[in-house]
Amino acid sequence: MELARKFKEMFSTVPMIGWLLGILVGVLIEFYWGYDYISYYLGLPKIPVLFGALIMLKEPLMIPGAIGYDLIVYVIPVFLVARVTTFATNPLATFLEKLPLIVSVLIHLVFFYFILHLWSGINDYRELVVRLTMVSIILTISINVINGYQGEFSCSHPGFMAIGAYVSSILTLLLFTNDKIFGEALLPAYLGPWFFPIALVLGGFAAAIGSLLVAIPSFKTRGDYLAIISLAFMFIVKSAVENLNAIGGARGMGGQGEFAPLWVIFIWTILAIWIIHNFVTSILGKALNAVRDDEAASESMTVKTRKTKMTAFMFGAFWAGVAGGLFAHVLAYINPGMFGINRLAEILAMVYFGGLNSIIGSIVGAVSINVLGEALRPLELFKWIIIPLILIFVMIFRPYGLISFKEFNVKRMLRAKSKREQGA
Repeated sequence: MELARKFKEMFSTVPMIGWLLGILVGVLIEFYWGYDYISYYLGLPKIPVLFGALIMLKEPLMIPGAIGYDLIVYVIPVFLVARVTTFATNPLATFLEKLPLIVSVLIHLVFFYFILHLWSGINDYRELVVRLTMVSIILTISINVINGYQGEFSCSHPGFMAIGAYVSSILTLLLFTNDKIFGEALLPAYLGPWFFPIALVLGGFAAAIGSLLVAIPSFKTRGDYLAIISLAFMFIVKSAVENLNAIGGARGMGGQGEFAPLWVIFIWTILAIWIIHNFVTSILGKALNAVRDDEAASESMTVKTRKTKMTAFMFGAFWAGVAGGLFAHVLAYINPGMFGINRLAEILAMVYFGGLNSIIGSIVGAVSINVLGEALRPLELFKWIIIPLILIFVMIFRPYGLISFKEFNVKRMLRAKSKREQGA
């Protein structure tokens, strides 16, 4: 414990810009020397995709090499650079604090995106994992609005995701792609990237309108009725798209244009985090928390509980639809089987693993479950034993998730450390 305390004190003076600088150095080391030198001399066949987890599970004899690679490329450089450069990064963080908050945030985000782009660009598989993980972040924070801040238990998110995926796919295929289902494109393909945000928003609105089929009947009742009605809605949507041959039926739809590169998904993820954070910290968000804690008391305090719940439900459904549209254009293929009970289990696992009533918790849950799922992929069937066991232990020892009921404080994350902290 004493060692852990000293370690924490040693790095307590490092601002966010210092950690980003350390990570950048680690990524540059991997980019320039990872394949030709470090992995070669450690006996690894290639650069580890996900920090060596896949290599360690496939070939246990390479565990020492994979661990050595992580230490040489990431752990030692990141911590060393972050600590050594505090003499420069703390004054820089102090200068950035004096700028308008939005400017400081944008500088950090651009720096972070540059690092993420460089890291994921080393391997196509990495980029796919990063893109799908960001889609999962949008899904997780959107369902947290309903299952966390609203205090209900909704199972309809895969249905909303499907509506957004199919509506946006139909629009882009119909307008910009020569498709076997819709025929020749109605507009030139070069207009596709400009129209794509509109297609995503329309898909989100379609999902929000579809959510009324759940909200109107269920919010007149109490207890577990929302879970039952929302689960039925998910199966109705899945069955509907399975039996509509006009949109591919059970075969699905493919050929969506390449309108969702890394930077597009990154922008949408940041927008989702920012807008949802503003929503849950607004007056309406506070009213939503009051309704969750005591609906009768909220009603007596003139809070329009039904309107508040329906607004939040439609808001969460909108972002699930946007996530569905991004998901469809990342994979360039969708079918009804992607939006069934397995998808629901993944979404619920991410939100309850990360933590309810917390944007940070949702991000942690989405990233953790996605990376863990990919890292355990070589175990095949055992993967679906290990992940549920981890979730069971989390639910036993942390019933509300790893990071629950924590506000997203940007100023605190980005600020320079105080003199008292630096002297600790």
